[in-house]
Amino acid sequence: MNKDQVKGTAEKVKGKVNEAVGNATGDPAQKAKGQVQQGVGEAQKQYGDLKDDAKKSKP
Repeated sequence: MNKDQVKGTAEKVKGKVNEAVGNATGDPAQKAKGQVQQGVGEAQKQYGDLKDDAKKSKP
């Protein structure tokens, strides 16, 4: 795993926590923040996956 994959996964976890807190407290802004964080985390993880794949396919 490269640093982008790790950071992306961590961001997704933070987003899930924020979303859960938003659900538990009935705070739609907190829930939305969590959903956005999960999207950002997923994008960063996918970027890391692409970098990893490119590195592995180099001759």
